[in-house]
Amino acid sequence: MTSSTTVADSAPEPPITEAPKGLRGHPWLTLLTVALGVTMVALDGTIVAIANPAIQKDLGASLADVQWITNGYLLALAVALITAGKLGDRFGHRQTFLIGVIGFAISSAAIGFSGEVSLVVVFRVLQGLCGALLMPAALGLLRATFPAEKLNMAIGIWGAVIGASTAAGPIVGGLLVEHVNWQSVFFINAPVGVLALVLGLLLLVDHRAEKAPRSFDLPGIVLLSGAMFCLIWALINAADWHWTDQRTLLFLGLSVVCFVAFVFWESRTREPLLPLSMFRSVALSAGTVLMVLMAFGFMGGLFFVTFYLQNVHGLSPVDSGLRLLPLTAMMIVASPLAGALITKFGPRMPLVTSMVITAVSMFGLSRLDVNSGALEMSIWFALLGLGLGPVMVGATEVIVGNAPIQHAGVAGGLQQAAMQVGGSLGTAVLGAIMAGRVDNTLPQKWADAGLPPMPEGAESKASDAVEVGIAPITKSTPPEIAGKITAVAHDTFVSGMGLAFTVAAVVSVVAALVASFTKRGENADAAGGSVHI
Repeated sequence: MTSSTTVADSAPEPPITEAPKGLRGHPWLTLLTVALGVTMVALDGTIVAIANPAIQKDLGASLADVQWITNGYLLALAVALITAGKLGDRFGHRQTFLIGVIGFAISSAAIGFSGEVSLVVVFRVLQGLCGALLMPAALGLLRATFPAEKLNMAIGIWGAVIGASTAAGPIVGGLLVEHVNWQSVFFINAPVGVLALVLGLLLLVDHRAEKAPRSFDLPGIVLLSGAMFCLIWALINAADWHWTDQRTLLFLGLSVVCFVAFVFWESRTREPLLPLSMFRSVALSAGTVLMVLMAFGFMGGLFFVTFYLQNVHGLSPVDSGLRLLPLTAMMIVASPLAGALITKFGPRMPLVTSMVITAVSMFGLSRLDVNSGALEMSIWFALLGLGLGPVMVGATEVIVGNAPIQHAGVAGGLQQAAMQVGGSLGTAVLGAIMAGRVDNTLPQKWADAGLPPMPEGAESKASDAVEVGIAPITKSTPPEIAGKITAVAHDTFVSGMGLAFTVAAVVSVVAALVASFTKRGENADAAGGSVHI
C-alpha cells in the first residue's frame, strides 16, 4: 500500500525563483489580471437568474429548460473544480487560467448568438467547465506571486471582487435585460475576457512547483466527479423531488458510495488527485468546513432575500439589487481590511468574530416582516457584509496557506468546491424549511382570514406560489379577496423566511466554533517551485 508524502515528512521546499523584474510577474498587476477573470465567473453565478424569464419567452423554453440553464452551469463548475486545480498544478496556473478565460469568453459569446435553448444549455455547461479552470488557477497564481506578508491582503481584495460581483449580478443583469436584451448579459463577458487575456499574456508569470505530480489519477477524477455530480444533482432537485423521494435518496446514496470509494482509492494510489494528507492539517480541514457553512447561510439566505424584495415589496430587479448595495459595499470594504487584520493577528480571532457578526445579522434578518423599511433592511444587510467578507478571505487563506505549494491549485479548487457545495446545500435545506413552514401554516392562516376553501388540488399550487412570495390569485379574483390572499401569502412567506434565517444563524454560530480551530497557513513561506515566462 502506498500513500502520498505528508507535508511534515517532506523535505523543505527550495525557495521560488525570483520573478522577472518589471511589469511581468508584478504581484499587484497579477491580482488585477486574475480579478478580471474571476469577475466573469462570479457575476455569471447570479446575473443569469434575471435573464431567465426573457430567455424563456424569446426562445419558447419550458421551465425545465430554464432550470437547466442555471443547473448545467452549477453542475459543471462544482464537478470540475478540484480536477481543474490539479491541471494547474501539473501544467502551470498561467496556462490553465488563460485557457479558462478564452473558453469562458467564447462560450459566453456563443450563448448570445444561440437561437435554441438546447444550445444555451450546452454552452452554459462549457462556461462552467472553463470557469472551473480559471478559478483555482487564480488562487494558485496569487499564492505563488505574493510574499507571505502580503498574501492575505491580496486574497482580501480577491474575495471582495467575488463578493461584489456575486451581489452585483442582479443589478447588472436587470439593467442589461431592461435596457438592451438578454443576450447582452452574456456578450458582456467577451470584452472582459479579451482584456483579461491580453493582460495575462503580458503580465502573468507561470509558477510551477518542482514537486508537482507528473501523472493523472484518472480513477480518482472519475470517482470524485461522480460523487460531486450526484450530491449537487440531489441538492438541486430536492425541492421538487422532496427529501424522502426515492430519486433524492438514490443520488445521495450514490454520492456517498462514490466518496467512500474515492477516499479508499486516494489512500492507496501513488499520486492522488486530492492528497488525503492535506486533511491531516486541522486548520485546513476547519477552513474547508467553515467555507461550506459560510456559503450555506450566504447563498441560501440571499436566495430568499431576492424573492422578499421583488415579490413581497414589489421592487424591480434593478431596485432589488440597489437595496442590496449595503451588503455589497461592506463586503468590498471589509475583505481587504480583513486581509490586513489576518496578516497581523492571524485568522482565528477575525474569523470567529466575523461569524458571530454574521450570526447576529442572520438573527436580525429573521425578524423582518412585510412592513420592514429600507433602513432596517440596510442595517442588517450591511452587518451581513461586514461578517461575510472576512470569512471569505480568512477561510481561503487557511485552506490555500496550509496546503503544500505543489498542491496550490488543488487547494484553490477545494476552496471553490466547498463554496459551491455549501451554497447548494443552503439553498436546498433552507428551501425545504421554507416549504415545510408554508405547508404547515398556510391552511390555518387562510382559514383565519375568512377566505373560502381552496378547490381540490389547488393547495399544492398555492403553496408553490407562496414559497417564493407570490400570492395565488388570478385576474378574475375579486379585489377584496385578492387583498386578503395577498396578505396571507406574504405573511406566510415572511414566516418561512424568518425560520430559514434562524436556522442559518444557528449554522453561523456553529461556524464560529469551527473557526476557532483555524490558524495561519503553515506553508505560507514554503513556496517551492520554478518560474516560467
